[in-house]
Amino acid sequence: MATSRVGVYPGTFNPFTLGHLAVAKAALDQRGLDRVHLAVSRVPLAKTGLVLPTFEHRVEALKLVAQDHDWLDVVVTDAQLLVDISVGYNLLIMGADKWHQIHEVRFYDDDPNQRDAAIAALPQVALAPRPPLEIPDHLDLEIAEEFADVSSTAVRNGRHDWMHPAI
Repeated sequence: MATSRVGVYPGTFNPFTLGHLAVAKAALDQRGLDRVHLAVSRVPLAKTGLVLPTFEHRVEALKLVAQDHDWLDVVVTDAQLLVDISVGYNLLIMGADKWHQIHEVRFYDDDPNQRDAAIAALPQVALAPRPPLEIPDHLDLEIAEEFADVSSTAVRNGRHDWMHPAI
């Protein structure tokens, strides 16, 4: 029996959007995965002041989404750093904005050597484009143009049509 290829897509998913689902499905299809795990950290890094919805509500909402997709699972982690969350996975899925953020030395005690070591320790990476941010072509996922601007922030600000229906 062949070993399953599993990707991890970390986030707060506040709320989960049609864009998140499109990114997860693109990674599944374009990177030869068997499953995608939506990973939610109990204490997300650099996300202060997140009170509502509660952590428990966000996890339950993600489980509602996952039950409609046999290739999608939800995992809860105490890890905060992507390098720790992605241990044991074949692929780390993230947006271009997160890709740029993980290159900021402030997350590594302002030590570029720590940053470079953490990034080197990541598994294979797949990135969802987020114009105008640039990303390496070989890491780019092809996402339908209709999802290019979809964001949780926009949903929280009233674009409820971008929220996943199960939420």
